[in-house]
Amino acid sequence: MAKLVNDWLDELAAWSKPFLDALEHPARRHWAPYYLRGLLLPGERKSVQPMATRLGLPAHDQLHNFIASPSWDGAALEAVLARKADALVGGPDAVLVVDDTALPKKGSASVGVAHQYAGVLGKNANCQVLVSLTLAREEVPIPVALRLFLPRAWVAAPARLERAGVPAEYRAARAKGEVALAEIDRVLALGLRFGCVLADAGYGNSALFRQALTARGLCWAVGIPKVQTAYGTEVTLLWPKAHTGRRRLKPVPSEKPTSAEALLAQAAWRPMAWRQGSKGPLAAEFAVLRVRVADGPTTRDGTHLPGEEVWLVGERRVTGEVKYYLSNLPADTPHERLVGLIKARWVCEQAHQQMKEELGLDHFEGRNWHGLHHHAVMVMIAMAFLQHLRLAEHRRTGRGKNAPPRSGTTTIAKPARGARRPRRAPAETTASANTMSALQL
Repeated sequence: MAKLVNDWLDELAAWSKPFLDALEHPARRHWAPYYLRGLLLPGERKSVQPMATRLGLPAHDQLHNFIASPSWDGAALEAVLARKADALVGGPDAVLVVDDTALPKKGSASVGVAHQYAGVLGKNANCQVLVSLTLAREEVPIPVALRLFLPRAWVAAPARLERAGVPAEYRAARAKGEVALAEIDRVLALGLRFGCVLADAGYGNSALFRQALTARGLCWAVGIPKVQTAYGTEVTLLWPKAHTGRRRLKPVPSEKPTSAEALLAQAAWRPMAWRQGSKGPLAAEFAVLRVRVADGPTTRDGTHLPGEEVWLVGERRVTGEVKYYLSNLPADTPHERLVGLIKARWVCEQAHQQMKEELGLDHFEGRNWHGLHHHAVMVMIAMAFLQHLRLAEHRRTGRGKNAPPRSGTTTIAKPARGARRPRRAPAETTASANTMSALQL
């Protein structure tokens, strides 16, 4: 046991050195390893006081001061995290998943808390919402950004923003898509490599979001509502001559736009599998069509003109539920690859679950902006370290130097032979049995 503990601590010390170097200040360099160990150790609560107890500290004040202090910025740690994530799973085959995750709260004083939609609960609730970016390759997700979304009620209350320590540059009203685009720009500037951006309909239903991704030269595949309209690829723009009045300033399309649901109603649907699950292939029926999405300028009657040519994809699940997607991937993209990319978005949900259930993302009890984001970046660093261990173990077992675990592997590592699973452990754990045994003082 002592050797396992020492091996784990030594590995964490070596792996986290670039993060400590980025902190610079001696006191922060001293307390950051304690905080990381506190997040990684087994325990029901990952708030400051329980972590300090498990770490054997005489008090929790200094650990709290480290994480809640407004005197340091997490940007330096986020930059190191981006480099680490890119080295582990970055590349042209990687995807960057845009999503958000809710942190339920009881009070009203925590920064950004409001009655808003909480995906984890499936309804509106009192919560904070973090916009997230997750870099993933072949089911190995590493979150690289968590940024708080500020509801309008907060933006409209300067005194409230001041009390919560919200930096001036974040006080303007921004939609979640705008927050996500700012974070995408940040990680692109840091050199993060990926081949496609994925998002659900909460982001994909915004024409501005899709167009902004295209303007950045990025490939994307996003969910849309069934009422999203589009044209056939043969649509043309006409300029009818007016008999009286001013000259027409905008053209009119040669056909009326049609909803995604109607366009695919008569399309050919066929079963396709996107990965191997624990009980066999995961499959559904899909229909695929090239269209011109109706998100261009509006005509006099409010109709949107044709925008870029994209893929329209429908997914009909065994439950009867139908989902719709758009993607600007090239016209010669095989349908199987298109479907595989669309369904790769699930890894961000796995990452969110693991960060909450294993690493205490939603356990932070502070109220200010800096403390929440410091806690979030430390949780992401801990998650990246566990993925580092997973991939190192994968390479050690001889499946290839750089290849991630085979498709269909949903847990980060299998328990060691003979090891007992913790009674309350979730189905998808973040560490192997050997690692969890080592995470004890």
